[in-house]
Amino acid sequence: MTTNDEIYESGEDYLECILRLQNRQGEVKSIDVANAMNYSKPSISRAMKILQEKGFILMDKKKFIHLTDEGLQKAEEVYKRHLLLREALISLLGVSPETAEQDACRIEHIVSQETIDKISAKMEAHLMAEK
Repeated sequence: MTTNDEIYESGEDYLECILRLQNRQGEVKSIDVANAMNYSKPSISRAMKILQEKGFILMDKKKFIHLTDEGLQKAEEVYKRHLLLREALISLLGVSPETAEQDACRIEHIVSQETIDKISAKMEAHLMAEK
């Protein structure tokens, strides 16, 4: 498979989780992803195999997971959308942080780039108005 293959929402969630774990603890293994996402080890193993086949991750001899350049780019894109949406829901709409976190996780996968750009512009204007 080529690295240009699309990944599904669940694949984006795994990449985002790997990125967050790497930022928090450095090295990441499948068990860390399983624990963080509350999924079974066999489910995570299957998902990691698919992400590896698609060129989004590599696993070293010690079974540590490493995002490829494309995997890192995708993970960062999804995470940035997540953070923007969560903050917009909280700041612009007054949604509770807990609900905003859950909703951002769902919305980040389906929202268009046009909508992300508009939300980003609204957030910038909102932040400037607060100064």
